[in-house]
Parts: sequence; C-alpha cells; structure tokens
Amino acid sequence: MEMAQMTKRIAMAILALAVGGVFRGSEASGKEAQTANRADDENAIRRVCLERIEGFNRHEPPRAAEFTPDADFVNVYGMWRKDPAEIEARQGERMETVLKEAKMTFVGPADPFIRPDVAIAHSDSRNEWDAEPRRHKMPPHRERSIRVLVKEQGKWLTTAFHNTIVREAEPLHVQSSSRTRRASRAA
Repeated sequence: MEMAQMTKRIAMAILALAVGGVFRGSEASGKEAQTANRADDENAIRRVCLERIEGFNRHEPPRAAEFTPDADFVNVYGMWRKDPAEIEARQGERMETVLKEAKMTFVGPADPFIRPDVAIAHSDSRNEWDAEPRRHKMPPHRERSIRVLVKEQGKWLTTAFHNTIVREAEPLHVQSSSRTRRASRAA
C-alpha cells in the first residue's frame, strides 16, 4: 500500500512538472507572439506618421477616417480642432492657403506604448511654409509633435495630436540667494 501511494505521488509530481512546463512553454511563446505583435504595431504607427507627412507634402488635409470620433487636433499656432470633420475641413483650408507650398521631412518617432492598444508617438519634422500668405516664408525650422493613437478594430487611429515649433533652450540663469552669498562670504 505504501509503495502504491509513493508511486501515485511520484506520478502526480511528474504530471505537475510536465503540465507546468507546458504552461511555461506556452507563456514563452505568448511573449514571443506579444513581441511580434508589438513590432507590427510599432511599424503600423510609424506608417501612420509617414503617411500623414506624405499627405501633407501633397497638400492634402488629414482625413477624418484617420481619427477617432472624439479626436482633438492642435496645430502649431494653438488652433484647436475638435472632431474628425472639423480637423479635415479646417486643415484643408490651411493646405489651400498658408500651407499650400509647405514641405515636411520626417525625422523620426519614438513609440512608447501606454497599453497594448494605446501609444504616444513623439516625432520631429523639418518644415518650411508661408507664415502669412504673400508676405513672407517661414524659414526652415523643426517642429515636434505628439500623437496619441488608439487601436480600434485592428487599426491605429489618432485620438489627439499637438505640434509646436522647436526652439533652442534658453540658458538657465540661476541667481544665488542672499543666504548662499552670505554663506560663501563666511567661508
């Protein structure tokens, strides 16, 4: 009887180890699949950014279908567009006026994921466009954008976009406090 119990325990331990190994194996292959999916998603996000720049260079406004229904779009001047139809229409107006000769060169994104279905893409671009029609061209400059994307039904859509002109950082001027000056004099 004792031998039968021991054999049963050994069989159970072997079974537990085998099942545990199968689960760990499937967990590892799940991680590999997750990594492959992440790479696919990063490529898809990069394509979203590149396609938008290609459209910009053809002077096409962003299309409503590229955005979620509740999307926000803030341009470099702080003009706030609040839904896909307004984004397409108002940016279309700008493409026909101040941006009609604009060109943009993509510098690159960084795509950190907040969740598997939410990402923030920061990207830099080099731009040249008319600041005010028929008055003067804006010199080539850098812009930085942040795009919040969500994955809906397998497609990455922009839910928020904001860009700004990149300026050189001003030197930091630190004024010493009177206490610091007194301490240094006393030393």
